[in-house]
Amino acid sequence: MKIPLTLLGIIVVCYSCSSTNLMSLSVTEPACVSLPPNAKTAAVVNRSFAADDSRTVDAIHRTLSFESKDLQAAGAGASLTGLTDALIRSNRFVSVKKLSNLDLRSYGAGVFPVYLSWDTVERICRENNADVLFSLELFDAGSTVGLNIANFVQVLNMKTQVKTGWRIYDPATRTILDQYFINRDLNCQSGNFLTVASAQLGRKEAVIRAGNRTGEDYATRIIPYTIRVSRFYYVRGNASFSLAKRMARAGDWDGAANIWRAATTSRSGKVAGRACYNMAIISEINGDLNGALQWARKAYEVYGTPYALDFANILQQRQTNDAVLRSQTELTSNN
Repeated sequence: MKIPLTLLGIIVVCYSCSSTNLMSLSVTEPACVSLPPNAKTAAVVNRSFAADDSRTVDAIHRTLSFESKDLQAAGAGASLTGLTDALIRSNRFVSVKKLSNLDLRSYGAGVFPVYLSWDTVERICRENNADVLFSLELFDAGSTVGLNIANFVQVLNMKTQVKTGWRIYDPATRTILDQYFINRDLNCQSGNFLTVASAQLGRKEAVIRAGNRTGEDYATRIIPYTIRVSRFYYVRGNASFSLAKRMARAGDWDGAANIWRAATTSRSGKVAGRACYNMAIISEINGDLNGALQWARKAYEVYGTPYALDFANILQQRQTNDAVLRSQTELTSNN
């Protein structure tokens, strides 16, 4: 698409005349799930296999969804391994035990079951010195098969959805700390029926990989994570803002901060407000959320600076998140 020269000129002029620039910084967010402060050890179990009283229903479900018992076992085992390995790498716990020798059962048939009895949870944790119990409650790898014929060529399509359901049990308070589903879609094609066996083998390997990945993904729910966020800062105010802009672009934020701090006492309310707002940005970059909030509030309350109120709300939410994050990271550092 061609842009008319007049419109292009307007865009260039508007951009060059913009009163703000965009920058980004890394922000650490608290984990989705907070564990108790005394949770130093963990056990991981699998209860995704069907109980005796529901095996018939489970067998029918697996037949209709082209899921073998071997496929389910391999995928579920990979999920437990993925979770256990990720929890160990996180350094969140002193020890993590994968308990593969327990015969825990659920309804099966792709149904998320009722929770384990607390007597069972307490016994498992007591016998294995575990403070919390991670449980794979559901593993299902059901498939649908379709046949497409195009240009006299038969193509067998097999679509598999790997479904997992997880819970975290806290035996000390008899509380379920988390309950979560993770699904992954897989596609497998075979050019003719002679290679169906090969396609099935590829499907099994794909299910195992997907199962392992869902376990790793679930571990991230208890691990703080880092994101990139964008912030506006003012580059126009008085003559000194041009120098501060160049310093900021060159990465000299301290030099820019010295200029903006001086401008906070400007007789011009517009200049002073923008300088206060920029000082809030500098404070956030330096990790001083309290100082950043004070500057942002001053920019809005005293000078009515645009963006300042929204930024103050963002900073208040960051303070709330930071309190949770401190409790999570302090616990990890004490392990």
